[in-house]
Amino acid sequence: MSGKRATRLTPDQRREQLVEIGREMLAGRSLDALSTDEVARRAGISRGLLFHYFDSKHDFYRAVVRAECDRLTAATEPDAALGPVEWLRAFIAGFVGYVLEHRQAYRALVRGAAGSHPVVADIVGETRRTLAGRVCEGRRRLGLPDVPRLELASGAWMAFAEEAVANWPAADADAREEICAFVEAGFVGLLGLLDRPAALTQR
Repeated sequence: MSGKRATRLTPDQRREQLVEIGREMLAGRSLDALSTDEVARRAGISRGLLFHYFDSKHDFYRAVVRAECDRLTAATEPDAALGPVEWLRAFIAGFVGYVLEHRQAYRALVRGAAGSHPVVADIVGETRRTLAGRVCEGRRRLGLPDVPRLELASGAWMAFAEEAVANWPAADADAREEICAFVEAGFVGLLGLLDRPAALTQR
């Protein structure tokens, strides 16, 4: 067997190692191209042993996607003690920073995983709902009331933010403040749009 010699690890350590290798490989390819043979080779174990820790290839894929989504969720969770504006900006900065630092993995995650592998669509969908929920919370922290279209608009803003940050020109990838300001401006615009339909019905 090629690859490095297997290191004796506890079952939990081995599982964590395999998931981490999968995460690293996801950064350079789609979930479709994530080879369990290659993962096992890099870990220095047989492919059969990999399936001692995971029930199936789909089970392994779910573990990898879950780990990546958990990191995204953690990176975008602001300190609860922050003031409303600082809280919202910390959320946006966390999202922008995560996507810029993990751009290839993020593209594979949000564009490839849900469509190519329905078995992980629930994990990606749950993560998106968590992030959209933070948009709703940001509005509430600003002292603004809930409106009927808040959840819909929050999901739409997340789609805008995903597209903007993931496709920001590579040459400008270090311009985090500019990107954060651009995405924040979209959020401010969203706040205005949420109240506009009600105003129109009063004319």
